[in-house]
Amino acid sequence: MRSPAYKEWRAGVESVKGCLQPVRLVGKWEVRHLGTGDLIASRQGRVWASCGTRRAAICPTCADRYAADAWHLIHAGMSGGKGVPDTVARSTRLFVTLTAPSFGAVHNRPGKRPCSCGRWHPEGHPLLGSPLDPGTYDYTGAVLWQAHSGQLWHRFTIALRRAVAAAGGLTVRASGAHLRISYAKVAEYQRRGLVHFHAVIRADGPSGPDSTPPAWLTPDVLTDAVRTAASSVELDTARPDGTPLALQWGKQVDVKDITATDIDVTNDNDDGDQVVNDTRLAGYIAKYATKGTGATETGDRRIRSQAHIGLLRVSDHHRAMIQTAWDLGGLDQYTDLKLRHWAHMLGFRGHFLTKSRIYSTTFKNLRAERQAHQLRTALTDAGLPEDTDVLVANDWQILGIGYDTPEQLELATAIGDRIRTARQQARKDDGDGSR
Repeated sequence: MRSPAYKEWRAGVESVKGCLQPVRLVGKWEVRHLGTGDLIASRQGRVWASCGTRRAAICPTCADRYAADAWHLIHAGMSGGKGVPDTVARSTRLFVTLTAPSFGAVHNRPGKRPCSCGRWHPEGHPLLGSPLDPGTYDYTGAVLWQAHSGQLWHRFTIALRRAVAAAGGLTVRASGAHLRISYAKVAEYQRRGLVHFHAVIRADGPSGPDSTPPAWLTPDVLTDAVRTAASSVELDTARPDGTPLALQWGKQVDVKDITATDIDVTNDNDDGDQVVNDTRLAGYIAKYATKGTGATETGDRRIRSQAHIGLLRVSDHHRAMIQTAWDLGGLDQYTDLKLRHWAHMLGFRGHFLTKSRIYSTTFKNLRAERQAHQLRTALTDAGLPEDTDVLVANDWQILGIGYDTPEQLELATAIGDRIRTARQQARKDDGDGSR
């Protein structure tokens, strides 16, 4: 901190809001008038860029940015904005949670009542989610289910559209002239290391969110279709010895109607009568987009070798899932699953946040909005109209990634925490739910 270069270093940290894995660049950025070639704005020298990860365990600052984008994406699909008409708020909507099936009894019930093992487990106890009997737990089935969960979701969406069409006495092809089913979903790891999916499912008219769904497509009809689809989906695979394995959703399917009254989905009580608005619901869903497996203390990183597994700071249960994924990944019959590549994710290969095409905006569009804002600012500062045609040129080279010493990382962490705390407090004071 006494170094003459400290002020410049601190300015770099603050420019990326305390990112813990910044990319340090050297080069230049120029904006020139497309017609005349005149220089409008420029920057050259050394700059820092954020790492852009979505995982809070790796970089809380960049995870906050990702979660904010996720909030806008999800919220726009419920209340409008970002190119989605506000009339979408009146569409039939459900909040749905699909879970994994059981692969063996696990320790559960933190602090509410005794676990099946006869003991009480407080919240955060390391035994929670681990098998009562590791020797009989179906690790192979669990990892294979995890690896196919994205395909199961895809089949669920197909089955859902069929069930909705059948409820209206229509064929799937004919239903396109009457309605569209849209969704946005986020994957979240449970304590047992398996994902479940939270999703907002919305019924639209035939042209999407700007049209009204048919009157017969009520929340009750859509709820029945969701439960029918979830119970009917099945995907066939095989164990290493060739034994058939049918993969399905778990029996626990939670469906809440958020069309007229937004239910407090964070409330574990059975009454469910605490009302929340779309802002809080979108924030609740978006925060899971930044979570990792919860299996490590240092964030989720790819496994490079068998020896690497033995060095991980993980629970015995998660280590067993990683080891199972690694072992299955070495078998020819599972080559397409690339399980060794995804062993650090306990076999899960899907995206954490996905949506149907017409649900709302995209991450690409949200990032393009920020870039356009920066360009408009440069044009305004230069005294030019915002619609001026320009040529933007970037020429950068990487100097390094991250910090050079543990002391620098510690200081950057403290700076980032201060910035994030101040930003969160400001949003709380403003009543802004976009994180």
